[in-house]
Amino acid sequence: MAGLTHFDAEGHAHMVDVSDKPVTARVASARGHVKMARETFEILAEGRAKKGDVLGVARLAGIMGAKRTADLVPLCHPLPITKVALDLTLDAEMPGVRIEATVKTSGQTGVEMEALTAVSTAALTVYDMLKAVDRAMELGGIRVVLKDGGKSGRYEAK
Repeated sequence: MAGLTHFDAEGHAHMVDVSDKPVTARVASARGHVKMARETFEILAEGRAKKGDVLGVARLAGIMGAKRTADLVPLCHPLPITKVALDLTLDAEMPGVRIEATVKTSGQTGVEMEALTAVSTAALTVYDMLKAVDRAMELGGIRVVLKDGGKSGRYEAK
């Protein structure tokens, strides 16, 4: 289990002790997408979804997801999140929605999990609001694209 911080010497899962780490400014961004049928995309783009403002509701769901990450992922620390921003962009070529979340905090551990949860929750909400017309939508590409702050420094996806 060498190198895996969420396991102790005996291989048992545990929450990492961050009490000796300094408080630093931290930011993380994640991206993902929801692919859908052309007809579903047109319903979304034209604002004809029966459940309402799909992108607006998905944006709020992503913010809420980031704020509740520690409740969903067992070994995540609850963090004082200072910013959550979500961009949901229609992509006619896909067709579908591209989602990007950026999360900030000043704390002793990073916010990568919060950014990933924000994107995932927003994508699930898009699916939920459009599933009546397209159960074959595909959620994918969810990954961290930026992490900065803390001892390990900056990471940017290529």
